[in-house]
Amino acid sequence: MAETQQETVFKSVLELANNNEVPEKYIYAQGSINTSPPLLAVPQVDLSLLTSPDRQQELNKLQSGLKSCGCIQVINHGIEDSFLDKVREISKQFFALPTEEKLKYARTVNQIEGYGNDKVLTDNQRLDWSDRLYLNVFPEDIRKLQFWPQKPECFREVFEKYIKDMKLLSESLLKAMAASLNVEENCFLDQCGERGNMIARFNFYPPCPRPDVVLGVKQHADSSAITILLQDKEVEGLQVLKDDQWFRVPVVPYGLLINVGDQVEIMSNGIFKSPVHRVLTNAERERNTLAIFIMQDVAVGIGPVEKLINEERPRAYKDIKNYVELLFQSYQQGKRPIEAAKISQELH
Repeated sequence: MAETQQETVFKSVLELANNNEVPEKYIYAQGSINTSPPLLAVPQVDLSLLTSPDRQQELNKLQSGLKSCGCIQVINHGIEDSFLDKVREISKQFFALPTEEKLKYARTVNQIEGYGNDKVLTDNQRLDWSDRLYLNVFPEDIRKLQFWPQKPECFREVFEKYIKDMKLLSESLLKAMAASLNVEENCFLDQCGERGNMIARFNFYPPCPRPDVVLGVKQHADSSAITILLQDKEVEGLQVLKDDQWFRVPVVPYGLLINVGDQVEIMSNGIFKSPVHRVLTNAERERNTLAIFIMQDVAVGIGPVEKLINEERPRAYKDIKNYVELLFQSYQQGKRPIEAAKISQELH
């Protein structure tokens, strides 16, 4: 019990920001960060047209974006602008609560679920300039409601509705992604399984005195099938690596940014790309985002869809039983887990 108590009395990044402190462990090791690279041309896909005669044109845009940069912006997704503003508001209100109130939902020493920031795994680890609230949401029996804030009072009601919307949206997207490749529309969805996981991560990036050397989130690729990001309506911060160059991801205030995760890169036999990305900090302004990760059911293996394997595109990935386990093994070795899933690994 003492260990748990000790862990919950961590110093939030917000406290560091308020004291104008930047401890050395937050300073990015590889020199100055390019804070203003070119803007990425992210295709906008109008989901309302997927049931219209213009369906094929939207599917082509979806396929093109997920092949070239691994992400698309979806618009006309059926979720009201005013409701997205409510979702943003509960996030802002939670992170603005007094520290002692937020600590009621603090994660414990060996877990990531709850309120907190980076787990320190090694002495020389670089930490992210962000505070987070991390919640498991589907299947419902994995929820730990002790981590779901009771303040602001409307938090649970708004969040419940949002995650239901996200479940429906993720199913539509996975079907559209399959349809864009002319394969059976449930083939990606089926690989996620009946008990596919959904995880929500509320991200709060306080202003940072040194945006030239500190990252909000260090570079990584998502281990999910897909990730659905509700961006800050006004403050940019996300960057994507494409052709070995960083690009800024534009803000579409009421759009949702969808990016491919490693699991769908594997399922699509490498046609769709899981992009490496990072988050910058801002000297003047805070930034709030909400990421929803759609993950496979760990009891269901994933692998490339058979129809996407041929002579021109031979099988590029092994079948993987538990991708999240692979993620942790690879993290310890400083590798991207998708590298361990590639067939070429077996040839060396």
